[in-house]
Amino acid sequence: MKKLLLSRLLQAIPTLWVIATLTFFMTRFAPGGPFDSEKAIAEEIKVKLESHFGLDRPLLEQYLIYLQNLLHGDLGPSFKYPEWDVSELIATAFPVSLTLGILSLLIALCIGIPIGMVAALRRNSWMDYLPMSLSMAGICLPTFVLGPLLIFALSTNLGVLPPVGWYGPEDWILPSLTLGLFYAAYIARLTRAGMLETLQLDYIRTARAKGANSWRILTKHAAKGGLLPVVTFLGPAFAGLITGSFVIESIFFIPGLGKFFVTAAFNRDYTMVLGTVLFYATLIIFLNLLVDVLQAWLDPKARQT
Repeated sequence: MKKLLLSRLLQAIPTLWVIATLTFFMTRFAPGGPFDSEKAIAEEIKVKLESHFGLDRPLLEQYLIYLQNLLHGDLGPSFKYPEWDVSELIATAFPVSLTLGILSLLIALCIGIPIGMVAALRRNSWMDYLPMSLSMAGICLPTFVLGPLLIFALSTNLGVLPPVGWYGPEDWILPSLTLGLFYAAYIARLTRAGMLETLQLDYIRTARAKGANSWRILTKHAAKGGLLPVVTFLGPAFAGLITGSFVIESIFFIPGLGKFFVTAAFNRDYTMVLGTVLFYATLIIFLNLLVDVLQAWLDPKARQT
């Protein structure tokens, strides 16, 4: 296990460096600049601003300075919000995106795993065909379509949930449900496939021969091996729930990190774009590492890879 952790951590360092380098130069070569706007500012003011933020220096020098600051944990100030550091903006907004991601993941697991288990247990029956058909429809339905549909159904027509905002627990339900249902469809199908494969193994036949009922076999004997595909999917899924919340945050007017990232991209806020990309890249690497550890714990064969 220690070898696995060390290997993944050593792989993370060059990965983050490549991401930082590509993002740095892509933002610099993109059309426009952080001080271009519909209402043009005086040229002398623009020159002073570029000098203040070091944008008048050669590009390679800017890159080396940025890497040096990055090694010290300094993401720099935001060009759009100069009174704030990028790290402060991330620390302020990320808890909202994290809350949305955790709630969505819980919804996805609580819906997807039981549905997948029941479908595997009642294979080739209506309890298999119906939920798997709905799961396929859920996979094909993107969140930017599902969100407005849920707003129309649950807010406009029924009036049971607030349509927008992030002020209290009742405001969290609709956006979390929108994201959670999308990933529940994937989890349901993965659970079914993993369970069906595990239920064919010899130790499951032995448990049946000893008189264990179907539900006990499913939950006690088959769950550990049958949920391996779901565990493998959890890292990318949780990362997708957080990074994919950009659209949901826009639809439901949620003050999460996605709002700052989109604003930064439109305003060419170089430091904010770089900081957000690196933050999410680090988060995804950490989540994949956590999934590798869980997978190695559930399946000893995975420790050899």
